[in-house]
Amino acid sequence: MQKHNASHGKIMFLAQAAVIAALYAGLTLAAPMLSYGNLQFRFAEALTLLPVLTPAAIPGLTVGCAIANIASPELGALDILFGSLATLLAALCSYWLRGITVKKQPLLSALMPVLFNGAVIGLMLALVLFDEFRWANFLLFAGEIAASELILCYALGLPLIALLRKVPMFKTERE
Repeated sequence: MQKHNASHGKIMFLAQAAVIAALYAGLTLAAPMLSYGNLQFRFAEALTLLPVLTPAAIPGLTVGCAIANIASPELGALDILFGSLATLLAALCSYWLRGITVKKQPLLSALMPVLFNGAVIGLMLALVLFDEFRWANFLLFAGEIAASELILCYALGLPLIALLRKVPMFKTERE
């Protein structure tokens, strides 16, 4: 019986990760004009709070981001590498900080995609799109990315997490 439960848990983990990857990639690819460049508004970023509910979201979001960034019109491989790195770091930190809440809201976890995507993608854009690095370019790109992440994570991501917490699969012992 123990072996059956362990394999069931692994299958659930893989299934959740695969569904999250597919959702992230699909939502991103559904609106390509909004999904790439310095002024991006990826609706899929609302999913970046899912590590609060399941560790399967960590590989799911990372793989989903890599798949979505294959379609990056200008940056290709760099977007796949650095976008996935930013997503992985944000997902790990969101997972680690999931227990720190304000009125049951994982506000600190929601800040991780804002910080990591703003910094990593902002730096990548500032280095790649110009002949030489300038702090003003980095701050502009980082600010634009962070602003869209902030809106998506707090206005869409937090309500999504509150809704999903009502689903039995995502209920935790603390609730």
